[in-house]
Amino acid sequence: MNRNELNRAKQRTAEMFSQAGIQLTAEEVANIEVAWFGLDHLEKQGLELVTYVNTDRYCAKELVLFPRQTCPEHIHPPVGADPGKQETFRCRAGKVWLYVEGEPTANIQASIPEGSESFYTVFHEIELNPGEQYTINPETKHWFQGGPEGAIVSEFSSTSRDEHDIFTDPNIDRMPTLSED
Repeated sequence: MNRNELNRAKQRTAEMFSQAGIQLTAEEVANIEVAWFGLDHLEKQGLELVTYVNTDRYCAKELVLFPRQTCPEHIHPPVGADPGKQETFRCRAGKVWLYVEGEPTANIQASIPEGSESFYTVFHEIELNPGEQYTINPETKHWFQGGPEGAIVSEFSSTSRDEHDIFTDPNIDRMPTLSED
């Protein structure tokens, strides 16, 4: 990903917030994070987010998923004495399909990103529509995908330590660097 692609993704994210009636400050817009995981196909696998607060006690974020964009399968492991991140997702706009450990759903609604099929292993589907929420416990394998119009999801959690997340896809780099072109 290069700087122009990053800026386009940030602009698109800001537009989705605006269309959903979610007001951000100029500083929050400037600090939109684009998590592209070093995979170079943001439209398929990635995530855009704004972190409102992240302390040693709690965290609050807004997550944006473009249409059919997937946040790859991962867990939040223990870090030191911390048992790992517990997070509640609350859908604010659009639709999000969340997949967690448990009885697999027969016909999932999400589309697994082509070429990454072997890295998706949990298929218990939770569909979240605006106003619905679900809590994921620490060390629970999960992944999620925006619906046909994308999604905005509020995340309320214990301390976020994204750099320690463990992804099932070994090609993922949670903190990649931008290319120069």
